[in-house]
Amino acid sequence: MWFDTSVFYQIYPLGFCGAPFENDGVPVSRIGKIYDWIPHIKKLGVNAIYFSPVFESDTHGYNTRDYKKIDCRLGTNEDFKKLVRSLHEEGIKVVLDGVFNHVGRGFFAFQDVLQHRENSQYRDWFHIDFGGNSHYNDGLWYEGWEGNFDLVKLNLRNEAVISHIFDAIKMWVDEFDIDGLRLDVAYCLDRDFLRRLRSYAGSLKEDFVLVGELLHGDYNIFVNNEMLNSCTNYECFKGLFSSFNSMNMFEIVHSLLRQFGPEQWTLYKGKHLLCFVDNHDVTRIASNLTNENHIRPVYGMLFGMPGVPCVYYGSEWGTKAHKNDGDPALRPSFDKPEWNDLTDHVCSLAHAHKESKALCYGALFNKVLQNKYCVFERYLDEERVYVAVNADGVPVTVHFDAGTNRLVDILTGKEYDYNGSIEIPAYGTMYLKAL
Repeated sequence: MWFDTSVFYQIYPLGFCGAPFENDGVPVSRIGKIYDWIPHIKKLGVNAIYFSPVFESDTHGYNTRDYKKIDCRLGTNEDFKKLVRSLHEEGIKVVLDGVFNHVGRGFFAFQDVLQHRENSQYRDWFHIDFGGNSHYNDGLWYEGWEGNFDLVKLNLRNEAVISHIFDAIKMWVDEFDIDGLRLDVAYCLDRDFLRRLRSYAGSLKEDFVLVGELLHGDYNIFVNNEMLNSCTNYECFKGLFSSFNSMNMFEIVHSLLRQFGPEQWTLYKGKHLLCFVDNHDVTRIASNLTNENHIRPVYGMLFGMPGVPCVYYGSEWGTKAHKNDGDPALRPSFDKPEWNDLTDHVCSLAHAHKESKALCYGALFNKVLQNKYCVFERYLDEERVYVAVNADGVPVTVHFDAGTNRLVDILTGKEYDYNGSIEIPAYGTMYLKAL
């Protein structure tokens, strides 16, 4: 599947395009700003974009008003259709956010319930108690996502709701030709709904991918042949930054071995999870690391570990923002893309990842593991790549059996005579391919 060998770029369109937070109802075609970024995205080595919500919503995109209409703050359906066509012409796949657990209070069916109460034909689209109330003082209670009444939970056991969502997805495929969906709060979604969604989406387009937002627990409950193709790897997201902050590579390597190690019991062998160091919901990696020199090796670990790497727009040049400053701080608008030494590094990692079958598909074996550095092997058929990462501020010499006397760092093209040891530079990353 195309997804397995992809490098993703995440864009949060409402923030990226500088749209007002509140939907003011004023149509402004802002989505065209992305055209100016396509050369940057391609140069970076990206071949897939995940767009956070683009459909009409009350505010931040996750409180949908209309599943079949591009948010007026971004432009029109025709504007977005042309953008997707241009991205496809550049060899870039497009995945959209599918927010199916809940809608906004401005959603037409919920507005009908507020107006007609028990007589509304949409009363069973939601989980409602007409004898209760909410802090909006509607004179009725309804279930919201995690207690948030601005996010009205849908009844995914209702056939009319399912039909409405499926009709919208068909429109997105037929008109926009999208390549997949990232499912918001997938851990909340009805599992029978997910099974039907997998079957339906597969009937619309070959290799259509479903990636679920999952946080904790066993991802296999949702990621299997009947439900999701993939999910967000939040376990390793945490392990990546905290391993560097505590100078303890044992944490992230333990997670990787638990998930993808050589033993038969490991959890996600053969699965391709979406991996990241930050996104629209969490502190930027440049702000999350206590030592700013760790940003290069943390990206080195991201692109060398099993999974599909995803870069959040702006983080490739080291943008800072903290979750404590609120979501808008994490989702800014930039005048133009920047390019610096970090961007060069991420670019080389992305190209190396895409061009190595071992990095895309290979098994994982631990070779060297110490608090401040590690080496693990990615192996597929005749290709072996040793991912060597050093979190220390001084070079370190590591010793391991590489099964060869010649190595080449596919990040730099430099070849090495190998006699059982090699030096990893301070804060360095090496992808050493056996020759």
